[in-house]
Parts: sequence; C-alpha cells; structure tokens
Amino acid sequence: MLLGSTAAPALQAAGFVGTWDTDVPAGRSVLDAGAATLLAGDLSLAGQPLPLDVALGRVHPEDRDWVFGKIRRVRQEGGPVSLEFRVVTGTGETRWILNRGCLTPDAAGTLRGQGAYIDITDLHSRSAALPDGSGSPGPLDAEHLDAAADHCLRVHTALERHGDTYLRMISGMLLLGIGRAIARRVA
Repeated sequence: MLLGSTAAPALQAAGFVGTWDTDVPAGRSVLDAGAATLLAGDLSLAGQPLPLDVALGRVHPEDRDWVFGKIRRVRQEGGPVSLEFRVVTGTGETRWILNRGCLTPDAAGTLRGQGAYIDITDLHSRSAALPDGSGSPGPLDAEHLDAAADHCLRVHTALERHGDTYLRMISGMLLLGIGRAIARRVA
C-alpha cells in the first residue's frame, strides 16, 4: 500500500488543518486552503503571501498578544515553532490549534519556515475525545492507543531515515498527540 493512498484520510483523522510557508524577510506567510479557511477565515486567501495579522486573523483575542509575540521572536532568531492556541471560527466556535514547524536559513542564508496546523480541540476536552463521554479510556481504548503508539514510532523512525523534513514533522505531531493521550490515560 502506498503512503499517498492513505495519507489524506489519516491526516484528516489526526486533526490536520493545513500548512504554512513563511518568507521571514518579507514578513509574509502563505497558507494552504485548510489553513486559510480556519486561521485567516477566507479560503480565497490560500496561496497568497499574507502579513501575520491576516494569516492569523482568527486567533482568539485572549491568545493574540502572546501568540504574535512568540512568532515575532522566532522570526528574529529562527528555530522550532510549537504553539497551542485558540481560534474563533466564523460560527463563533472556539477551536484549539497546534502550530508546529521550523524556521531555518535556506541555501542563500535567508530565514524561511514551514509548518502545519493541527486541530487539537479534543485534547482540551477529555470527555469529547471519548465515545462514552466518561473522560477516561477503558481497557480496549488503552490497547488501541498503545498499538497506535507502536505503529507511529515505527513510521517516525522510518521517516527519520528517509530524511523528508515535512513528513518527519507530521509524524512528530502525531506522536505528540498520541503521547498526550497516553499521559492523560496514566494521570
């Protein structure tokens, strides 16, 4: 089975929203369709270079200052990006988003970045993540979670050898989500 044949449904099931690509000197980010729709609030902005305040126009008002401050700092220094923040959708719903990526110099030394957004709302609402609403997984849930962790670790290790930064980032986000679910289970 080819990765491409299962990647889209797997990413959607994992909460994948979309991607970003940042040109740091220009101060602009390009969002794909999913990210433009949820984060900027406008699908027609997909593929266009956007300033930070437009690209992240739907960040929750209480999170906006610290999120923008953190992004501005990483745009100065480079390095990994890992933020959890809230967005308010067009219908007024609050969603939790994980922003993961990295800003690194390209061949010419220009700082550029790529990353992805994952909807992690279910991690902030324990009962919403479980079918029975109990807030704690039963034995069968624990068995499946452990199996998913084992499989994901094998995938992540294989991707580490493959060398594709984007795929490693995606598998890393999935590992993070599984790790958080396991942590909640043992807490």
